[in-house]
Formats: sequence, C-alpha cells, structure tokens
Amino acid sequence: MAQLSTKIKLYVDAKVDFLNDVKLQDDGQGAYIKEWNLDIAKPTDAQLDALETQAQTYENNQQIISTRKSLYGSWESQLEEIYDDGIDSWKARIQQIKTDNPKETE
Repeated sequence: MAQLSTKIKLYVDAKVDFLNDVKLQDDGQGAYIKEWNLDIAKPTDAQLDALETQAQTYENNQQIISTRKSLYGSWESQLEEIYDDGIDSWKARIQQIKTDNPKETE
C-alpha cells in the first residue's frame, strides 16, 4: 500500500511541505491528514484511494531509481570508465543495469 504522503503529492501535483502545508499524524490506526494549509481543496478519502495504483508505481520506481544510481557509481568513476574503456562499453553497462532494473510503466 502506498504512503499517504505520496498520494498527497500526486493529488497536489507539486512539492508539498509536510511541516507546514500538510501535517500528517498516525495514532496507531494509520496515517491521516491532521492539518491542511493549501489553497486547493483537501482531498477526500475516495480521491486519495483513487491514486493508490499511481502512488504505488511511483514509490516502486523511486526504489528502482535508487538501485540504478548505486549500480551506476559516481560520476567520477563513470568518467574514468569512459576514458579507460570507451563510451560504448560504458553505454552497454548502463543499458544492462536499466534492463536488469526496469521501471514500471505508469
């Protein structure tokens, strides 16, 4: 199940400051919106529920992007690889990482 904060980001379609704009709370029964300080209407539970699939895909892809970044290595090591082994070798390695760690389609 996707996080409430992810669904809110998708609903707002902008960066959300969760310290000032929207305050979430969890009293042990699951997270909920405690305070809504944005100029757009606060979403209903149904509106947030409708974003579940999209939010889950977003979260899954963020994890895949993180995995890819760790496998790519630093920019410095990638530049050294290109210098030492050539751009075609580097491109092949990067493509293999992307193939092995595909993002979900939205």
